[in-house]
Amino acid sequence: MLRSINDLEDCAIHATDGAIGHVKDFYFDDTAWVIRYLVVDTGTWLSSREVLISPISMGHPDWTEKVLPVSITKEQVKNSPDIDTRKPVSRQHEIEYLGYYGYPFYWGGDGLWGGEMYPTVMLPSYAGFIPTPPVDPSEAEKAYAQAEAARRQDDDPHLQSGNAVLHYHLHASDGDIGHVQGLLVDDETWAIRYLVVNTSNWWVGHRVLIAPQWIENVSWLNATVSVNLTRQAVKDAPLYDPAVQLNREQEISIHEHYGRRGYWADEAKRKAETADH
Repeated sequence: MLRSINDLEDCAIHATDGAIGHVKDFYFDDTAWVIRYLVVDTGTWLSSREVLISPISMGHPDWTEKVLPVSITKEQVKNSPDIDTRKPVSRQHEIEYLGYYGYPFYWGGDGLWGGEMYPTVMLPSYAGFIPTPPVDPSEAEKAYAQAEAARRQDDDPHLQSGNAVLHYHLHASDGDIGHVQGLLVDDETWAIRYLVVNTSNWWVGHRVLIAPQWIENVSWLNATVSVNLTRQAVKDAPLYDPAVQLNREQEISIHEHYGRRGYWADEAKRKAETADH
């Protein structure tokens, strides 16, 4: 189901043995447009230290109570690698983090999460929602992680703050359109499916959805998003009502309007291939 990013705001994160803290922000991958980590404020428990929580450890969210359960312990979180969330998260930091929890690297495959669609499938003990204590890596695994860290040390950072992208200005091929007011996220894959664009500076009360795949360029320095769509095409697009749950019929209408292929076709194909194996 698609959820507004507002649903994530201040969600409580519950470990297997108690509360960890509340969601303050999140980092998303600006190439795949998938949320890779939640930034969690631990409050007084860890002196307001901010920690990263991966969707790999996520159980079934309780959106009514705004609770996200994770299959890790408070002790694991307490001893997890320190990461300065005020600075870009480097690939080396990610390798250290993922290695600590015993998670495989999510990059390198043809799926949203390695070769998979869903993050929890990457759990080393995937067979349901069970705790996964840190695994003492073998010498071969340590050597591989060190080699990977060395190879990736000059990689460009591709993790961006979700809070930062809100209010970015949106440019069409023939002029300004509006600004990013929100994001819609798939609560199973953690993929960002749409940017909610407010065009009220031009058309009062007008909100439309733009898929990340239609973005031509993002200038993180100038806080702008450019799309290869005309202003008229955006103006004529189906309106988005945040008070109404977006359904597949509405998504199809949006994609047909722009003449674009729906992401669900590729996911259905991948599910069928997975079932065959």
